[in-house]
Amino acid sequence: MEKTIEDPPTSAVLLDRCHFSQVIFNSVEKFYVPGGDITCYYTFAEHFIPRRKDWIGIFRVGWKTTREYYTFMWVALPSDINNKSAKQQEVQFKAYYLPKDDEYYQFCYVDQDGVVRGASIPFQFRPESEEDILVVTTKGKVEEIEQHNEELCKENQELKDSCASLQKQNSSMQAELQRKQEELETLQSINKKLEQKVKEQKTCWETELLQLKEHNQKVSSENEKMGIRVDQLQAQLSTQEKEMEKLVQGDQDKAEQLEHLKKENDQLFFSLTEQREQQKKLQQIVEDMKQKETTAAKKQQELMEPRNKKTTVEEQLVQEVERLKAKVEAGKACFLEKYKECQRLHKQIRQLRAAALDENFDLSRRLSENKIICDVLQREKERMERENDLLKKENSRLLSYMGLDFDSLPCQVPTSDQGGAGQNPGLVYGNPYSGIQESSAPSLKKEKKMSLPAPIHGRTIGRVVHFDNSRGQTPKLSIKKCFTCKSDFADEICDHTLEQQQMQTLCLNCPICDKTFPAREKQIFEDHVFCHSL
Repeated sequence: MEKTIEDPPTSAVLLDRCHFSQVIFNSVEKFYVPGGDITCYYTFAEHFIPRRKDWIGIFRVGWKTTREYYTFMWVALPSDINNKSAKQQEVQFKAYYLPKDDEYYQFCYVDQDGVVRGASIPFQFRPESEEDILVVTTKGKVEEIEQHNEELCKENQELKDSCASLQKQNSSMQAELQRKQEELETLQSINKKLEQKVKEQKTCWETELLQLKEHNQKVSSENEKMGIRVDQLQAQLSTQEKEMEKLVQGDQDKAEQLEHLKKENDQLFFSLTEQREQQKKLQQIVEDMKQKETTAAKKQQELMEPRNKKTTVEEQLVQEVERLKAKVEAGKACFLEKYKECQRLHKQIRQLRAAALDENFDLSRRLSENKIICDVLQREKERMERENDLLKKENSRLLSYMGLDFDSLPCQVPTSDQGGAGQNPGLVYGNPYSGIQESSAPSLKKEKKMSLPAPIHGRTIGRVVHFDNSRGQTPKLSIKKCFTCKSDFADEICDHTLEQQQMQTLCLNCPICDKTFPAREKQIFEDHVFCHSL
C-alpha cells in the first residue's frame, strides 16, 4: 500500500492532551534493517472505537505535534468493530518511504481528530552487527542469572497484568472524562445562550420601562380631559339608548312583516301544489287522448270508411290534441312563473332575516361597549370628585390655619390697598407677601400696612376680620388675638410681650420664618425678607 497524496488529519495538540493507552503496539523490534518492508502490529483497547480517517505514522523521537510525522499509513477498519475482544491488527510500511538515517523513531496511532491514541517504544533503522561476542562465566553464576531471569519474568508478567488492568481503568476514565467534557461544553453553550437571553430581556425591560413612563405621562395628561368627556359620553349614551328603542321597534315591525311574508309563502306553496296536481291531470288527459288517437287509427284501418268522414275525424282529433298541448304549455308557464315568484320571496325572507340579525348584533355590541365606557368614566368622575373634596378640605384647613373662616369669605376680598390688588387680580384672597415687598421700601412704609400677622420676637399675633357683605363695605379690624396665649386685646401689643419691647430696638425679626438679625444688619434683613416674596 503506497503513500497517498492526501495528507492525514493533524493538529497542534500538545503531549499532555494525548491518550497513549488506547492503542497498544506489539512486537516492536529494537532496530529494523534498512531496505526492507516493516510490519507494525497493534491492538485496540476495550472502549476505543477506530474510525475511517485514523492513521499510523512514524515520528522521530522528541516530536511535539502530529504534524512532524516522517511517513504514515491509513488504518484498515476491522471487520467487526462492535466486537469487544482485543484482536491484533497490522499495517505494512514500504521500504521506499522509510527513514534512511540511524535516529530513533517510534510508531504513533493518530485518530481523525488529530489526537494521539497510542505510541510504541523507540527503534532504529540500522544493519545487523556482524561481530560475535564470546561471554565466559561460571556455572553457578549462570544458574544465579537464570533464577534472576525467572524472577524478572514473573515480575514482568505481574507488571503486564497490572498494566492491562490500569489500561482498562484508564480507558474507562478517559471515556468518562470525554463524556464530562462534552457535558461541560453543552452547559457552557447553554450558559452563553442564557446570558444572551438575559441581556436581551434586560434591554427589552428598559425599553418597556421607558414606554411605560411615556404612557404614564400620556395617561396623566388624558385624565384631565376625562371629566369633560364623561358628560359627553353620558349624553351620547342616552341618545344611543333612544336609537336602540327605535331600532327595537323597527325590529318588531320587520318581524311582523316576516310573518306576513311567511303566510304569503304558504299560500303560494299551496297554489303551486294545486297547479302541479292540475298539470298531472292534464298529462293524464294527453295520454288518454293519445290512446284514443291510436284506437281511432285502428278503427279507421278496420272500417275503411269514406275519405271525407275520415278527414273530418282526423281534423277534430288534431284540433283536440293542439288545444290540449296549448293548455299544458300554459299550465307549465304559469307553474314556472309561480315557482320563480316563490323562490324570489324565499330569498327576500332570508335577506331580511340576515339583515335583522346583523343589525341586532351590532346594536347589542355597541350598547355593551357604551355601557363599559360609561362605567369607566363614572368611576373616573367619582375619583375626581373625591380628589376635589380632599382639595376643598385642604383649602379649608389652610384657611383655618390663617385665621379665616371659609364660609364667611366672599368670592373676592377687597383690600384697602388698591395698588396691591391691581398687581394680582387673579388671587382670591390677595397677595400674602405684598406687605413684605413694601417693607423693603422706606418711602412706602408710611402709606401701606402688612397683610400678614405681625410677629414680635417669635410670637405671632393674629387679627380677626369681619366682613359686611350686605352693604358691600371693606373689611374692618375689630379684635386682635394672640396665637401664643389665646387672649383677646385691642392694643397693638399683648401684655406678655411688653417686657420684650426693649429687645426689639436691638434686633430685627423676619415676619415669615422668625429669623433674627442684629440691628446693624438692616440691609441683610431687608434682602432676606425680599427673598420670601420671590
